[in-house]
Amino acid sequence: MHPFLILFIIILSLYVLFFGVVYICYAIVFKTNKLLKRQKEYYVPIGKSYRVHKEQLIAWQKEAKSIPCEKIAIKSFDGLTLRGKFYEYEKGAPIEIMFHGWRGNAERDLSGGIQRCFALKRSALLIDQRGQSSSDGFTITFGVKERYDAISWANYVYDRFGDSVPIILTGISMGASTVLLASELDLPKTVKGVIADCGYSSAKKIIKKVIKQLYFPAFLFYPIIRLGAKLYGGFDIESADCEKALQNAKVPVIFIHGTTDGFVPYSMSEDNFNACVSDKDILFIDGAGHGLAYIIDPKLYIEKLKQFNKKINL
Repeated sequence: MHPFLILFIIILSLYVLFFGVVYICYAIVFKTNKLLKRQKEYYVPIGKSYRVHKEQLIAWQKEAKSIPCEKIAIKSFDGLTLRGKFYEYEKGAPIEIMFHGWRGNAERDLSGGIQRCFALKRSALLIDQRGQSSSDGFTITFGVKERYDAISWANYVYDRFGDSVPIILTGISMGASTVLLASELDLPKTVKGVIADCGYSSAKKIIKKVIKQLYFPAFLFYPIIRLGAKLYGGFDIESADCEKALQNAKVPVIFIHGTTDGFVPYSMSEDNFNACVSDKDILFIDGAGHGLAYIIDPKLYIEKLKQFNKKINL
């Protein structure tokens, strides 16, 4: 075989290998598919902290299925069909638009939020984020594109219910970071505030944190993951920077986080709080794991939101 042909084959093999690794990293972090969307009817995340509360988490999901709701679909800015469910407390009540976390769905991550909204005399609009559960798409962008979906949903609520119905943007985990990123954008005038439960400070920081937690070198794998997002997802993960967005926040924000969160450190909410230029408040729930602040201390959680209501004139 000719030496140049051998060299060509070697170079081509290395090229295919490299971009194969890039695609695999993209798929692991950002890509969803139909199989990932097909989850159990009642699903509880893996981990001891969730097993302890399994009965309550499933009870909330069952109750959510029994509450009458309206199924809603809208178009995203880039043509995807996004879907949600509207649970009305009473006509004219404030509406929380609620965004779930990474590779989650509304009923799993937010079903307890319906009950919490009703306790505060609010309606709840639970969103399935792009690429997840019932909504279209196959790529999760860690808030890069989801923030514009948050604006689309807020505009839908404003157009439908008008000036008299206040809107609160609420999120948990990646959903929290989604609404924090949206806080600097052009919001409908009826958006009164943001509730961010256990959000990360930036996609870059949380991805690097998880890489290190898995005992891989972040300096090596993070650039490959970022390249995968650019090549196969069409977005730059580093534009999902909550601290930067909060330097231009246009509405009040309350940050909530559990002190024993093993996935998103509560220090990230501290960083977000310190960066936020709008009216703000913060609540730490002692002993709460990731996304479990409300279930650990619902009384304190609701009391703090009642205080926040006064801050945002609800």
